[in-house]
Amino acid sequence: MTVTQFTELDLHESLLAALQDKGYERPTAIQAEAIPPAMEGRDVLGSAPTGTGKTAAYLLPVLQHLLDFPRRKSGPPRVLIVTPTRELAMQVADQARELAAHTQIDVATITGGVAYMNHMEVFSENQDIVVATTGRLLQYITEENFDCRAVETLILDEADRMLEMGFAHDVEVIAAETRWRKQTLLFSATLEGNAVKDFAERLLNDPVEIDAASSRRERKKIVQWYYRADDLKHKTALLCHLLKQPDVTKTIVFVRKRERVHELVGWLHEAGITSCYLEGEMVQAKRNEAIKRMSDGRMAVLVATDVAARGLDIDDVSHVINFDLPTTADVYLHRIGRTARAGKKGTAISLIEAHDHLLLGKISRYLNEPLKARIVDELRPATRAPSPKATGKPSKKVLAKRKEKKQQGQVKDKVKVRLRDKRNIGKRRAGKQVESESAAAAKPADE
Repeated sequence: MTVTQFTELDLHESLLAALQDKGYERPTAIQAEAIPPAMEGRDVLGSAPTGTGKTAAYLLPVLQHLLDFPRRKSGPPRVLIVTPTRELAMQVADQARELAAHTQIDVATITGGVAYMNHMEVFSENQDIVVATTGRLLQYITEENFDCRAVETLILDEADRMLEMGFAHDVEVIAAETRWRKQTLLFSATLEGNAVKDFAERLLNDPVEIDAASSRRERKKIVQWYYRADDLKHKTALLCHLLKQPDVTKTIVFVRKRERVHELVGWLHEAGITSCYLEGEMVQAKRNEAIKRMSDGRMAVLVATDVAARGLDIDDVSHVINFDLPTTADVYLHRIGRTARAGKKGTAISLIEAHDHLLLGKISRYLNEPLKARIVDELRPATRAPSPKATGKPSKKVLAKRKEKKQQGQVKDKVKVRLRDKRNIGKRRAGKQVESESAAAAKPADE
């Protein structure tokens, strides 16, 4: 049965009221598929791109469980949610509080960058849900300040990101400490490759596998194109021009390295464009302040490294601009997922230098759709676009000639010849020689 309304999911009235407060009426693809088995107590291995309601897909079932089976007295956390970054942990906790607004359920966070005393409330044995990052949580588990024995549900959000960041061992330690749990929910942006599935096999018990497969449908809400730039100076001029357009209301500009963050903020300031920034080395208070300034509209431009590519949920981001292309196509997908959230439309723009065209081709193939080029008249590139050969892709003319030659029989299919086989051409195999000699020795003498 296809679920089209939240009322069909047997959710508690208080949760339905919270969903109504947030303006949510219809479940997204991942919510419709993940919530029913999770409410039945099954383990879930779910895949969904960012911006498709993944967080509510795992929060609603655990909130429902806590309402269905309230405990008689306060105690240590019953639900543990592990995330790869502090920003994601705080946003998950905020969303949990919003969904639990009409209940008595308590939510707390444990992250790095926060003083030890600030976490004392988590150890006071009156929390239902704890959202944590791996490092600080492991520290408290090791110090025996965090009691894992009451955890009934373990949720791993953005598991693929955890693997990329080298947290696999930490997560497995946390899973071992919560071995009394009854349910594990693991969510990843993609289930491609063996890494996440191998990880899930060790942690999940007969999971329901869900691939929301909505990434392409969600991407249709994002208009994507690119501008060619001659060099860094030209690229910066293009960025300043784009940021001054009237339809560009709230923008996240992505760069690859944190050194470039500070350079770019300075260049934008010189052009009369104020911006805030976000990078991994910032103290937590400053990171929180940058996000808050963007969220409440005091700042219209955020310059960030890929620390903001995942888990950062800022309302009404109209544009994402890739000042530097990411090194992989899936990170590109996460970056552009900062816009067009909650059903809205958005725009993703990439600024491309000559050396970026190979990456651009990889991204186009990953998305299975070409990115179209645009030009600003007063900032036209002086250099020509690289030829298809330079981007690693044969031109249509070359492909047509190859096809014609093949049809005429001028081109033979290549047969792979191993180097060892080339070396052994004309040589007698030792095995056969020994075999023939032994056969001769076994013949009767009279023969």
